[in-house]
Amino acid sequence: MDIKEILSKVDHTLLSQSATWDEIKAICDDGMKYGCASVCIPAAYVRQAAEYVNGKLPICTVIGFPNGYSTTAAKCFEANNAVKNGAEEIDMVINIGALKDKKYGFVLEEIEAVKEACEGKLLKVIIETCLLTDEEKIKMCEIVSASGADYIKTSTGFSTGGATREDVALFAKHVAPHLKIKAAGGIASLEDAEDFIKLGASRLGTSRIVKIIKNEEAQGY
Repeated sequence: MDIKEILSKVDHTLLSQSATWDEIKAICDDGMKYGCASVCIPAAYVRQAAEYVNGKLPICTVIGFPNGYSTTAAKCFEANNAVKNGAEEIDMVINIGALKDKKYGFVLEEIEAVKEACEGKLLKVIIETCLLTDEEKIKMCEIVSASGADYIKTSTGFSTGGATREDVALFAKHVAPHLKIKAAGGIASLEDAEDFIKLGASRLGTSRIVKIIKNEEAQGY
């Protein structure tokens, strides 16, 4: 698979708690240089990053991150504030406890509310597959398909595991045709990236692919 094609699907990511502006600026530079789909960064840096890239690269940020148990109102405020600050893409974490309590209506309504708060910008829904049963994953494929969101995303990268080939294949089997898939967390090689794309992922959340291209040590998200 062509390297440029892989890079065009990468959300070049830096979400560590200690991330500095110099580090954020560096991944913005790399995202622009290598033709990434976006940079995924903490919300506190969205306005500064959006001004810095000046329309040359979409800015993505995370909402209710990484645990997902913020109130719906808080998630909606975060999402709308990020959009007003210049975010083009929003990655939100579901309320995992509500899913496990089988409060499916609540989970759907929360995603719908956050989508409305995004004011037409892309919404990716993180379901944290490492904490779910296959039955719960399939149910979330149904819920996210019905929600108006644009993507279902495997993982935050901050829990007990990241994307797996099995989960991306499961998503591809159960999501509606219009819903896209993002694999995130633990994508450590070009082989990983190719496999996830072939299995059905349209986006890859990772910091490592650009590092590999730059011949740097591929550690991190």
